[in-house]
Amino acid sequence: MAMVKKKIKSKETEYIPKLYFAVRIRGAPGMRGKILDTLKMLRMHKVNHGVLIWGNKSYKGMLVKCKDYIAFGEINEKTLIRLLRVRGRVERNRPLTEEHIKNLTNYKNFRALAKALLNGEIQYKEKDLYKVKPVFRLHPPKKGHRGSIKKHYAEGGTLGNVGSYINELIYKML
Repeated sequence: MAMVKKKIKSKETEYIPKLYFAVRIRGAPGMRGKILDTLKMLRMHKVNHGVLIWGNKSYKGMLVKCKDYIAFGEINEKTLIRLLRVRGRVERNRPLTEEHIKNLTNYKNFRALAKALLNGEIQYKEKDLYKVKPVFRLHPPKKGHRGSIKKHYAEGGTLGNVGSYINELIYKML
């Protein structure tokens, strides 16, 4: 019997990872060392610190590993613009303004920068954004967290992959 070889046609489509926002909900007491190290790699050193993360395989694995201490989900454009405008910082802890965006990047305003971040054209690793701080220091949420901070989102809590609820959580924390 002869072996039949199948040709697999590969489509050259460029994969654009989704932009996630992750915020640390719980503190360090009782936390395993490996999870604490992973949170430090994600730059979430303190409670209520949030970061933008691109959803490639390695980062998603880190998010899943820390799911008992953080909330994460896919951020939308409107929320990203508001987050950059209200909580964005540049070096020396000064607020991020449109003037800084024009001087430091190739974009004119918050909307253009947010679209570029969502489309994957630019990331925080780029030399264009090296002066913009990658960590967003947020307030505790107004009217509290949804349910308990010790339960996952599916169980009525705030932890883990919260999907689009992350946008509502960000608005509560600005």
